Amino acid sequence: MPSFYEDMIKNDARFNSVSRVGDPNLIEPVTRSAIANILDDARALGIELMIFETYRSQARQQELFNQGASKLRVVGVHHYGLACDLVKVVAGEPSWKGDFSFLGKLAHDHRLIWGGDWGDPSVPHTFIDAVHVQRCAVSLQPALFRGSFYPDAQYDPYAAAARATIAV
Repeated sequence: MPSFYEDMIKNDARFNSVSRVGDPNLIEPVTRSAIANILDDARALGIELMIFETYRSQARQQELFNQGASKLRVVGVHHYGLACDLVKVVAGEPSWKGDFSFLGKLAHDHRLIWGGDWGDPSVPHTFIDAVHVQRCAVSLQPALFRGSFYPDAQYDPYAAAARATIAV
């Protein structure tokens, strides 16, 4: 099944890079559009955000894990062009400080899952990634990683999560 991952990411020269990649062109187009809207909406609130990391290779993920900068050894949704880390801009520099709950609301408004609640604020989460947004319901991540799922343009991760909950 053709996908942005198969067609674009796998063919990019940075596929095995250990360096941080912040290129929005390596975000799947629907996800990229939602992120652009989040950046605009945050700016309207007086908050300047920047795209910090988009694509992440397995080699970079392993390096981040080894450094203690990530709790995940195996790369996640970033690897598939469906996730992005958005950080505040303070004095022209990236900042992870302060409250990012506004990002949760903006992500939800634009149909992205926020790493502060992973799409379900009613469930307590021990793994919080407040600068992370993604366009894949947590329940579908195993299928994404297996290669049996990749979202089409109509995919809504909240509708998918609701269907998975009903099916259980």
